[in-house]
Amino acid sequence: MRFTTATILTMLSTATAFSANSFVTKSSATCNGSNSGTMRTMVATGDQDIDVSSKVVKKRPARFGSVGRGVAAGVGRDTPLGQRTHLDVGDKRKKTKEERLQLASKGLQVHVIGLSIHHASVEVREKLAVPEADWNAASNDICSTGTVSEAAVLSTCNRFEVYFAAPNAREAVARVTEYLGRRSGLPVSELRKNIFMLSGDDAVWHLMRVSGGLDSLVVGEGQILSQVRQCHLHSIEEDGSGGKVLSRMLETGVKAGKRVRSETAISKGSVSISSAAVELSEMMSQKDLNLPFSEARLAVVGAGKMTRLLITHLASRGLEKITIVNRSMQRPQELAEQFPDIDIEIKLMDDLWNVVGRSDIVYTAAFSDGYIVDKAQMQENGLAGGRPMMLVDIGVPRNVSPDSNDIENCMAYNVDDLKAVVAKNTAMRQKEMIEAEFLLREETESFCNWRESLAAIPTINQLQEKANIVREEELNKCTKKLSQNHNLSDKEMEAVERLSRGIVNKLLHGPMSHLRSSDNSVDQQNAIKELSAMFRLDDEEVDRRGGKRGRTRKRLKFHSLQETQGSRNSIQN
Repeated sequence: MRFTTATILTMLSTATAFSANSFVTKSSATCNGSNSGTMRTMVATGDQDIDVSSKVVKKRPARFGSVGRGVAAGVGRDTPLGQRTHLDVGDKRKKTKEERLQLASKGLQVHVIGLSIHHASVEVREKLAVPEADWNAASNDICSTGTVSEAAVLSTCNRFEVYFAAPNAREAVARVTEYLGRRSGLPVSELRKNIFMLSGDDAVWHLMRVSGGLDSLVVGEGQILSQVRQCHLHSIEEDGSGGKVLSRMLETGVKAGKRVRSETAISKGSVSISSAAVELSEMMSQKDLNLPFSEARLAVVGAGKMTRLLITHLASRGLEKITIVNRSMQRPQELAEQFPDIDIEIKLMDDLWNVVGRSDIVYTAAFSDGYIVDKAQMQENGLAGGRPMMLVDIGVPRNVSPDSNDIENCMAYNVDDLKAVVAKNTAMRQKEMIEAEFLLREETESFCNWRESLAAIPTINQLQEKANIVREEELNKCTKKLSQNHNLSDKEMEAVERLSRGIVNKLLHGPMSHLRSSDNSVDQQNAIKELSAMFRLDDEEVDRRGGKRGRTRKRLKFHSLQETQGSRNSIQN
C-alpha cells in the first residue's frame, strides 16, 4: 500500500489533534504551588518568622525596607564559633548552565549579611576585611558545605557584605554567621551588635541602594559602583560562586547604579574638602582673577594626602602643570610618579614666595603650627597691590592668615568657605535621592519579577516533556507504517520529524508565554495551577514515581487505538 502526501499529512493532523485533545481535560487535579513569601529584616521564610536571636521578629508590611542597625543574625553561645573541617574548595566543579537554572528554579531566596560604617566600628570591620583577590576564595568557603547554594563577597574600607542564596534560610544564615565568627574570631554576642541581615526583596533593595551610592557616607560617590561591578565580575568567573540568581542580582545592581548616576544629578557637586577647593576656585576664577580657570597658573604648598586628592580632582579637569612647594623632595617626587601625565615642578620652602608671586591660584595644605602666608609677609615680599591672586587654604590648622584678605587684589578662602560649598552640594544630592530611589525601585521590581518567573520553570519542563512523549508515540506509529512500505527516504522522514516538533512547539508557545509573563507571584501561581490541572501534569508527576504508570499507559493506549481507527477510516474514505 503506497501512502500519498495527502495521506501522510492527514495522519500527522490526526496525531496532532490527539496531542491537543488528550491535554484538554477537566480540571480534576490542582498544583499546590509553594507560597514564595519574602523574608524581611531578620529571617522570615514563607509565612513563618524565625527566631534567630531569642527574639521573634515579625514581618514588615512594607515591600522595601531600610537597613536596621545592630540587627542580630546569628545563633549560638557567647563564645567564639568553633573551627570546622575546612573543605578543599579548589576542587569545586563549576556548575553547568542547566544545573544553575535547575537550582535557581527550586525556590532560592536571596539574603545579605554584613556590616558597614553605619553600624560597625573600624576595629570590627578590619577583622572581617577580605582583599579583592580573595573574594572568590571566601565565597567558595561559604558554599563548601552545600548549605549555601550561591555566594558573593563585597569587601571595602567602609563595608563588608556577604550576598548569598539558599533554599533553607535558617541553615544558610547559621552557615554564614559561623563563617563570620570563625574569620573574625569574635563571639556571636559581639557580632550581633555590629552586623545586619536582610532577606528577599529587602536584600535586593539594599544592594540597589549600595550600588546607587545612597548607602555611602558621601551620598552619590562613584567608587562603590566600581566595587559592586567587580563583585559581579568575580561572581561569574570560573572559580566564582555567583550562580544564576545572585549573578543576575549583582548585574541588575550595576545597571541600577549606572542609571542613577546618568539620569539624576546625585553624583554632581563636590562633597569633600579637596574637591570643593577645586570647584570653588574654578567657580570664582573669572570673577576674582578675570581669568578662565583653564588658563590659571597653579601651585600647592604641602605634599601630603590632601595634596594628592587635590591633584586627583584637578587632573579630572584637565590639569597639565602644577608647582608643589614642600619642606623635602621625597613626597613631591612620589606624587610626580603617581601622576606621570601631569608636569609637576618641585620647589623647596626657600622658593615659596617666588612661586606665590608667579602663580594665579595657590592652594595650601601643609601642616604648620603658625601661618605660612599672612599680610606682613606678602607686603614684605612685594605682593601687595599687584595683579589679582587667589589663596585657597585647605589646611587644618590654617595656613593662611585672615588678614591676607586686607591685601588689595588678594582673595583668600579657608575651610569654612569650602564647607559651605560642600553643604550646598550635599543638600542638592539629598533632593536627588528621591528621584534616585524611584529609579532604584524600578530596577528592584524588575529583578524580583524575573526571580518569581523562575518558579514556572518546573511546570514548563513538565509540559514540554509530556507533549514530547505524546508526539513521539504518535510519530512512531506513523513512521512504522511508512517505513514498512519503503516509500519515504531518510531525508523525508527527517522532514516529518521536524514538522511534528514544529506543530507541538507552536501549540505550547501560548501556555508557556502566559506562564512567563504573569505580572506577580499570585497570578503566576494561579496560572501554574490551571495549566497543571488542564494538562494533568500532576498525574504525570505521580507516573514518574510509579503510582499510576500502568493505568495511564492503558488509557493512552486506548485513546491511541481510537485515533488510529479514526485515521484508517479517513484514509479509506
